[in-house]
Amino acid sequence: MNAIGSIKNSRICKNKDTSSHEQLLLLVPVVISIVFTLSLTGCGKANAAFKLPDTEVLVAAPVQQDVPVHSEWVATLDGYVNAEIRPHVSGYIISQNYKEGSVVRKGQALFEIDPRPFQAALDGAKGELAQAEAQLGKSTIDVERDTPLAAQKAVPKEKLDNEIQAKLAAEAAVESGKAAVERAQLDLGWTKVTSLVDGVAGIAEVQMGNLVGPPSHLTSVSQVDPIKVYFPVSEQEYLRATHLSSSGQPMNLFDASPELILADGTVYPHKGKVLLTDRQVDTNTGTIRMVAAFPNPGNILRPGQYGRVRIQTSFKKSALLVPQGAVKELQGGYEVALVSADHKAIIRPVKAGEKVGTMWVIDEGLKADDQVVVEGVEKVKDGTPVVPKAAQIQAEAR
Repeated sequence: MNAIGSIKNSRICKNKDTSSHEQLLLLVPVVISIVFTLSLTGCGKANAAFKLPDTEVLVAAPVQQDVPVHSEWVATLDGYVNAEIRPHVSGYIISQNYKEGSVVRKGQALFEIDPRPFQAALDGAKGELAQAEAQLGKSTIDVERDTPLAAQKAVPKEKLDNEIQAKLAAEAAVESGKAAVERAQLDLGWTKVTSLVDGVAGIAEVQMGNLVGPPSHLTSVSQVDPIKVYFPVSEQEYLRATHLSSSGQPMNLFDASPELILADGTVYPHKGKVLLTDRQVDTNTGTIRMVAAFPNPGNILRPGQYGRVRIQTSFKKSALLVPQGAVKELQGGYEVALVSADHKAIIRPVKAGEKVGTMWVIDEGLKADDQVVVEGVEKVKDGTPVVPKAAQIQAEAR
């Protein structure tokens, strides 16, 4: 009987355990749902707690003013005068009397050719002149002595005629002798090869002991203050710039003061003056060459340098300007960032024109009342919420 009761009690306990296990299984989905809901609620609160602040930017309206319009052309520099130094006589170089690359003066001796042969030639010419003068003296005495005698028929007239002709020949010999002496003196003087102009002397192309002659090129001297600048202008630009339109806005190139932009991008501090225009248009390039002169104190500019000539050709009325830092260049195009009425960034493509000091002329894509991001443009994208703050900008007067 006790055994039977024990069995019954054990069955009852198993049934109770099974029922509890089933109840736990039923509670698991409920617990998971509660935990998931709590986790979502916690994430939302966390996201709300870590929301990033809006980007602060400085904005300003474009500056509107009249600006000058410039044109630029590639330029080549050359000496105002370029003198090739060549000898007049042939001989051996015995000295070089200048420092290469230095400033020389007109008439300064640059080279010296061995003068001894020319001194000897001068001495010989002087000797021949002395003989001719002596013969002329004798002929003159003969004519003066026999002229009255021939009148008295004391001597034959034929003799006087011969003496007169001999005197004329002696006079011609004297003149020839004087010319020979003068030529020999010139040759002797030309043994000192001098500079023809004031300027900078180039590197010597001969050495001591070289035999040179009139075809030989010894060096070059260039006058570089002022210095010439050559630049080709297209036929269309030339006509637009030299013929005033009915509005009178285009400017005559000859009245302009050109600027020179050097190869490193710097603007040469001295303005130049347009000298002349070539006589014809190059049929191969469709350009006409113009020449300007620039002062060159200190001989900083040298022949052969390249640069760009910039000349003001007109005015642009009521142009819109923004700081250069507000313009972004992207794949050959340009864009600016604007701020809309709801304080969101708008990226707008624009057509950029000429740079004026620290400002940039915007030809297309911008209105006078637009709010342009002038500082912080790199921090915004299209649609970015921003906190705009007003900035003051001012274009440079030119």
